[in-house]
Amino acid sequence: MKGGVAGGSYSGKRRWKGLVIGVLGLVFLSMLVPLLFLLGLHNGFHPPGYVPEQRNSPSIGGYGTKIIINASNLLGGGGSKHVDDFVKNFTPTLSKDILKNISHKAENETKNISAVHNNEQASVVHNNEQASVVHNNEQASVVHSNEQSKVTAGVSAPPHDGPHSLPIENNSKAGDSAQIIDYAKGGVDQSGKSCELKFGSYCRWREQHREDMKDAMVKRLKDQLFVARAYFPSIAKLPSRDKLSRELRQNIQEVERVLSESTTDVDLPLQIEKKLQRLQASIAKAKTFRVDCNNVDKKLRQIYDMTEDEANFHMKQSVFLYQLAVQTMPKSHHCLSMRLTVEYFRSPLDNTDSSLADKYVNRAFQHYVIFSTNVLASSVVINSTVMHAKDSGKLVFHVLTDQENYFAMKLWFFRNTYKEATVEVLNIEQLNLDNRKLYLSLPLEFRVSYSIDAQSRTEYLSTFSHSHYLLPEIFQNLEKVVVLDDDVVVQQDLSALWSLNMEGKVNAAVQLCSVKLSLLKSVLGKNSFDKNSCAWMSGLNVIDLVKWRKLDLSETYKKFVTEGTTQEGGNEAAALHASLLTFRGLIYPLDGSWALSGLGHDYNIDVYPIKKAAVLHYNGKMKPWLELGIPKYKSYWKIFLNREDQFLSDCNVNS
Repeated sequence: MKGGVAGGSYSGKRRWKGLVIGVLGLVFLSMLVPLLFLLGLHNGFHPPGYVPEQRNSPSIGGYGTKIIINASNLLGGGGSKHVDDFVKNFTPTLSKDILKNISHKAENETKNISAVHNNEQASVVHNNEQASVVHNNEQASVVHSNEQSKVTAGVSAPPHDGPHSLPIENNSKAGDSAQIIDYAKGGVDQSGKSCELKFGSYCRWREQHREDMKDAMVKRLKDQLFVARAYFPSIAKLPSRDKLSRELRQNIQEVERVLSESTTDVDLPLQIEKKLQRLQASIAKAKTFRVDCNNVDKKLRQIYDMTEDEANFHMKQSVFLYQLAVQTMPKSHHCLSMRLTVEYFRSPLDNTDSSLADKYVNRAFQHYVIFSTNVLASSVVINSTVMHAKDSGKLVFHVLTDQENYFAMKLWFFRNTYKEATVEVLNIEQLNLDNRKLYLSLPLEFRVSYSIDAQSRTEYLSTFSHSHYLLPEIFQNLEKVVVLDDDVVVQQDLSALWSLNMEGKVNAAVQLCSVKLSLLKSVLGKNSFDKNSCAWMSGLNVIDLVKWRKLDLSETYKKFVTEGTTQEGGNEAAALHASLLTFRGLIYPLDGSWALSGLGHDYNIDVYPIKKAAVLHYNGKMKPWLELGIPKYKSYWKIFLNREDQFLSDCNVNS
């Protein structure tokens, strides 16, 4: 009996313990289920494997930045309309009677409400019987006007490959001096001014190359998803609307699942239109009930912040890619250079006629010098000059290039003839000048930003590089040369330059008097100079080598380069500093009709001055042989391109 009683007591204790465990389990589950429900609301009921949209602060370090939301077309032609349509999706649907009642109140406020573009903020209160629109300065659903400057404000350029040249900044007041940016190296202004000043011609190029919005359906789905998420918390709190809550949640989950698997319209399933219609129908039902404005406010702020980040990122990325495109040799041009080099070694050229060697040093001929690494560019310069020359037999061209492009240049000018003109190709790295190791440097370009009468202006300077100051040593037997940049096109006979009386000056150049040297005092330092003197341009320059040697300007240049390198800005800025000071009082001003500059960055040049100019200078980043070149100026360059050469067809050169 004792054993039986003991066994029954033990069994009762087990049942009691099991009951306690069961009760504790139920209590735990009752706490867990609401917690999971709340987490589901917060996360928007994301299915497994879905990466939710989130605010991202992208870095500008280069490639590899991961962006969850694809807003690359916000800067495109339909970007602003897309945002406006999205904002309209949040507006609840009002009945005709209600709209009629509030129309008189709305008339006086339409000017202030336009595009939600001011500091007035709105809260919209809805119920089943009536609705009223209340505008005040206390509640906010969208704060747009004071913050939108963050999107439109200029951003600094992302870094680029190659040697960097820091901008030369001045510490004086605006209007007294200018900020010089190394335009050739892609430097940008840090002043935060307008887009045109900030990125130069890139802004103009972007306006002409806007594209229609892509993947419009994906963007519509994302917009509707944001609207649904904004209304769902309010609907879920209404006990009598469980059916609508479940319907809205299910539609949200379906769209989230689709977006987790598809990023473009092509990847979307066939039934996506029906899914979108069901979601829109659920949203329309939700709009008929009173909503919590805080939820709408949070969602609008979230999409605004994410859009702002995306816009800034894509602005920086597009500027970086633009600079990369204009600084990189096109694939077809690289192919041409490689094919010419390979062909040169397959069939070595015959020794040139000894009579040509005599022409190279004969002072009776007209000698032109071109520094270039671009086969097509230098070919167009020579061809355009010869086509307009009265006597092409008097022309001798000296093309100075580097070791990498020497053989391609050599073969090209051997295969192509330019009437009776003579072309000599020199490898500057093989020249023996006092046993010094020489390297080729091309003409330098800078952007100058300054303010006059409270108006910001931008000009572009092109000037000599270090290689130009070797001219007296390279051509020791010559007395005068004309230096042409490889981004020019000649439209008239230049023989008059050889009879030009330079009045004892060394360098005849077109001056840019919109940029006075007084604006460049931060670059020129404490050296003495005439503040009213104009900056001069490379592109077309007549050089008196006799006077140059007499004044020993090469040594003067070296001294100023040493002085300039101690300042901020690097070697390129030192070259600008030294060039402007070396030729103080030694510039002979050519008439402006001799050379017209700006065709590589200025969209507003009229046709008349273009046709009148003897030389067209494509200074700027938009060179005519690049796809990014300004289209309406390309034809003046293309007509002098020899398209009959087989290598151009083989490499698909379509410049």
